[in-house]
Amino acid sequence: MKFICIGRNYADHAKELKNDLPTEPMFFLKPDSALLQQGVAMYIPEWTTDLHYEVEVLVKINRLGKYIEEKFAHRYYDEIGLGIDFTARDIQDECKRKGHPWEKAKAFDGSAIVSKKFLSLEGKNIQNLDFELEKNGSIVQKANTSDMIFSVDRIIAHVSQFMTLKIGDVIYTGTPAGVGPAQAGDVLKGRLEGQLMFSQDIK
Repeated sequence: MKFICIGRNYADHAKELKNDLPTEPMFFLKPDSALLQQGVAMYIPEWTTDLHYEVEVLVKINRLGKYIEEKFAHRYYDEIGLGIDFTARDIQDECKRKGHPWEKAKAFDGSAIVSKKFLSLEGKNIQNLDFELEKNGSIVQKANTSDMIFSVDRIIAHVSQFMTLKIGDVIYTGTPAGVGPAQAGDVLKGRLEGQLMFSQDIK
């Protein structure tokens, strides 16, 4: 299993970080060791002072695929979840300034939250789904998947040109505006189409 994460897929998020809008899906990977196990608190690593949350709709791949045409991409998934791509923003910014890769800011142990349940897409339009992140009782991120720059099918077609998609792979489809720091004592709750998908304690 691998986590394929799409960067800058919501224009408002790209703008809040003062990044240019991409002309094609931009992606990076998290290893399976990044998965934070269910029921385990997220402990802020000692080497970062600026850990950010980024809520994202997740797509689980259900069949093997390579060089998938966009018109057939919908055949490669049938359920969605919600998760958080934790980012050590201070480390990422430092790596960017030096022109270095920034996996250590994105791919560290525990940096990937995946909701315990996934929702069937039957009767749903994947490009018209509401989702939000609540921090300590206040909504900090809220969007609809219609706001994506690149659709899920476009993402799958693009990524599959470069690497084989395997059953169980999870695509993080990008985060909207409102990312911010997570601190010890915070509780983060994610909702997709009004359903609570995860509740995560930060230590």
